[in-house]
Amino acid sequence: MTINADISAIVDRFPSLRIAVVIAEGLAIPAERPAALDTDIAAIEAEAAARFADVAMPDIPGVQVWREAYKAFGIKKTSYRCSVERLIRKAVRDGAMARINPFVDAYNAVSLKHVFPLGADDLDHVVGDICFRESRPGDSFLALGEENAQDDPPKPGEIVYADEAKVLCRRWNWYQDARSPVAVGTTRAVVTVQSLGPGDLQTAVSDLEKMLADHCGGRCSHVVLDRDHPTRKLPC
Repeated sequence: MTINADISAIVDRFPSLRIAVVIAEGLAIPAERPAALDTDIAAIEAEAAARFADVAMPDIPGVQVWREAYKAFGIKKTSYRCSVERLIRKAVRDGAMARINPFVDAYNAVSLKHVFPLGADDLDHVVGDICFRESRPGDSFLALGEENAQDDPPKPGEIVYADEAKVLCRRWNWYQDARSPVAVGTTRAVVTVQSLGPGDLQTAVSDLEKMLADHCGGRCSHVVLDRDHPTRKLPC
């Protein structure tokens, strides 16, 4: 079955937007972090904690562009911050990111290192095509990690990441839906690496693909969406 990825609904508003969509197949995610992955992640965490210790968040280009984007679609509360800003804050405060599973920990490390928001979903729980767009009436969202989560649909005008059945992530890259997270038993995943200008997207993708291949058994391929190529067929 063909799956397409699409940013055409929002790329005119955010012309510097580039999103790499990585498909990882043949995964064998270990239950615990391999020692080599643990070492790699610890080095990234230590570097980030030192790099950002005395830097205000608005002075980090890869954070500031997302703050501006959030304001552009109506998000003004400081409690709603993009995923990479939250990772940086935790690395500076605690010296380490939360441990989820080796796959999630790996892509969070790439996010922290390159200051791009990343997110991933189990491809076997993604329905049809995927896209970044404004919210629509009837959108469904169940917050990941909330016991007995109730449907919490996005606000009008909110930018979301969605498949054909549900919102995969609210407020662009703020919080993930509970119905498609990558877990130890996942064998196929789709990862988005999201850029609004600052940073080296291709190097981040290369780092991600190597880390997943080395530590999670993944065979990776990717496409890049941008203003000139807003819709692409995914290599899966």
